[in-house]
Amino acid sequence: MQEQDQFVLPTGEELDEERQQPPDLTQVHQRIHEVARVLANFAQMREEGRSRADYVQLFVQDLCAYYGYSEFLMEKFFNLFQVSELLEFLEANETPRPVTIRTNTLKTRRRDLAQALINRGVNLDPIGKWSKVGLQVFDSPVPVGATPEYLAGHYMIQAASSFLPVMALAPREHERVLDMAAAPGGKTTYIAALTKNTGCVFANDANKDRLKSLVANIHRLGARNVVVSNYDGREFPGVIGGFDRVLLDSPCSGTGVIAKDPSVKLNKTEQDFKLLSQIQKELILSAIDSVDANSKTGGYLVYSTCSITVEENEDVVNYALRKRPNVKLVETGLSFGVEGFTNYRGKAFHPSLGMTRRYYPHTHNMDGFYVAKLRKISNTYQKPKEDMGERVPGDDHLNTCDCTL
Repeated sequence: MQEQDQFVLPTGEELDEERQQPPDLTQVHQRIHEVARVLANFAQMREEGRSRADYVQLFVQDLCAYYGYSEFLMEKFFNLFQVSELLEFLEANETPRPVTIRTNTLKTRRRDLAQALINRGVNLDPIGKWSKVGLQVFDSPVPVGATPEYLAGHYMIQAASSFLPVMALAPREHERVLDMAAAPGGKTTYIAALTKNTGCVFANDANKDRLKSLVANIHRLGARNVVVSNYDGREFPGVIGGFDRVLLDSPCSGTGVIAKDPSVKLNKTEQDFKLLSQIQKELILSAIDSVDANSKTGGYLVYSTCSITVEENEDVVNYALRKRPNVKLVETGLSFGVEGFTNYRGKAFHPSLGMTRRYYPHTHNMDGFYVAKLRKISNTYQKPKEDMGERVPGDDHLNTCDCTL
């Protein structure tokens, strides 16, 4: 390698001097790509006497300065992605995801809806081969949340990623289904549409303030088989159980929806993640216990989050497999997505975690998401020796995402 091509790390004194000045983002951006180049071919390109840790420390600090993240969260992402993919992920978080809508098949067909909106000057296309009801809106002369079709309940403005857990759940007509964290109702009304307003959908949400939007959307979209409840999800199946299928789109950190909520970059702490992970583990056990393994058509649970961290996803599902030996992971039925981790930073998960699916903004141009589908094979099980911990104190005011659609 030629001498002039070698990137030389700044000294501690140079970095201290740099911090005394207003940040030069052009210089920081250039250095990010220089360090990324070295890390990609470290043995050949490193500066003699410098360790990989030296480069990583500067890289993480520069990424925080340039993109506006806390070091704590940036280190999580650094551990999750290869260097080049990390840069793609961070860039994707700087641009909004496409506006997408879901056709309400209780009231119309996708082609009829598309034609009606095109006649109003809306530029749109089908969302992709994977969805029969989704449309992507490129531009519109009128707000898509104020058209006569919207007000008549012909569609729901809904993130593409939030179609996925309902598609994985695959509810059938005449089933009893629980949506454990339902507000504002995008998934609930999708379930109602797939069941063709038959059976019964229990739409529960622990946050009373969010019930208003949930009820409004249920009425607007004409979902007549829905019952709304306001319980902490961990109170199920004490409230009611015996469901054919349960959807738990769990409260989470929102690390998959940073483009929508940039505050996540700075406001999440290690304590937040510990509390969230504990609550998610309690919720998934309640969800499992609410499913009827003897259901003639179902016996399924889908766990999903709009987070990409392992401790909120694979770690939670792996915990559920240990605590509830009467469930097993099955294929999601989704035609695309990145396989879930079976190993992460030296920790081995159950091999079946490879059947779960991850979605990233830089890969799929949709919000970061995680989907796991479990089948309950028996309503009884031998309890593991270790007991579940007590409910987390003070979690009523936990800072969670408000991204459920």
